[in-house]
Amino acid sequence: MIMPKGQPLLLPVSPAFIAASLIAGLALNMLPLGRVVWTPDWVMVLLVFWGVHQPSRVGMGVAFAMGLCMDVYQAALLGQHALAYSALMYGAIFAHRRLLWFSVPSQALQVLPLFIVAHAIELLVRLLAGGILPGIEGILAPFLEALLWPLATWALLAPQRRPPDRDQNRPL
Repeated sequence: MIMPKGQPLLLPVSPAFIAASLIAGLALNMLPLGRVVWTPDWVMVLLVFWGVHQPSRVGMGVAFAMGLCMDVYQAALLGQHALAYSALMYGAIFAHRRLLWFSVPSQALQVLPLFIVAHAIELLVRLLAGGILPGIEGILAPFLEALLWPLATWALLAPQRRPPDRDQNRPL
């Protein structure tokens, strides 16, 4: 793929780093902070990031498995998070080529609908299973996740950035 102008050439990402980041996101979601509705879903942010940047390594199966882990942890309807994460990953993979041509703030605006749809799917499944409506603060979670997009991009691409070593024989 031709890189957009001004974007640095990145080193290959380690599969161990991808797995470690997803496990860390799962652990952050499982922190006993009295989970409030508007807190960000770290797994969603990481799945979208890796779905955009590494769609061949992190796909629908990983999203479904992470969703099942969240369902078991939260004692939710089995498949509620799995369905939402799978739909989220489908949207991320579908838009990954187009999304990489934009700046990081523009990307944050464009992943916002993905987060909104994923939360809407979770809410719809919860309501169909007889759950209660979370209230007005449930609207804040997708916006907070979109605001975390630049931070996630900076932190997760940091190990892939090349050190600025100049070599006369290597232009890259």
